[in-house]
Amino acid sequence: MTGRRTPRGHAAVALLVMLLAALAGPAGAVTGGREAPEAAASAVMVLTSSGGLCTGVVVAPDAVLTAGHCVAGVAENRIHYRDAAGAPVLLEVAARSVHPGYEPDAIRARARSVDLALLRARAPLPARFVPATLSGAMPRAGADLVLGGYGAVRLDDPRSTGRFRRVGLPVVEPYGPSRLLVWLRGRRAGGCQGDSGGPVSGADGVLALAAWVKDACGGLTQAVLLGPQRDWIDRSLAGWGATARWSGPAP
Repeated sequence: MTGRRTPRGHAAVALLVMLLAALAGPAGAVTGGREAPEAAASAVMVLTSSGGLCTGVVVAPDAVLTAGHCVAGVAENRIHYRDAAGAPVLLEVAARSVHPGYEPDAIRARARSVDLALLRARAPLPARFVPATLSGAMPRAGADLVLGGYGAVRLDDPRSTGRFRRVGLPVVEPYGPSRLLVWLRGRRAGGCQGDSGGPVSGADGVLALAAWVKDACGGLTQAVLLGPQRDWIDRSLAGWGATARWSGPAP
């Protein structure tokens, strides 16, 4: 992406502004969760020029990790947060990297997909944002994890987005243990629209990013494990002169 704004770029920014207007009302996120502003120091919103909203995890002062489908095929992204006075900020993106294993039609085609992407901001985030500690943990059924995100509370309710919420969810293994994905399912609790890219955390840090919810908001939530993708994350960030913080040595 270049700094020169084309007519297409003007349209993209207009869509982003419209989305910000939709976020101005009463807010919530994560079906069945609770507001957790104290946990939002490592999380931002990722907006798309098509009018979509995702969650992103801060992994370096100028880098955000999010879901691949929030970036692939999208003309532009912006990183959104509110400043100390509560005013909305749209941070331009200087570079984007989608995981080479991402497949946009993976669910319908029943194909393997690594639904991750990295965004490099054109300027560093404010100092109040702290890069998250990432974890290579591989949780098994019964483990208790925490999902966070800026998404909606109810399906097709964009005005309920915009505040970071978290909910504790147990790991389930509907298809057996995986080295790519982890599934979470609680009682009427789980991800919703806008929670894609949201952190799934354990005792050692963020170990997965939310990618998909089955059927409806609060249903079976699927997330991409970060440990198996550590090499791609580290190499991509190194190309931008940045490093991620991991809770343990590389496997």
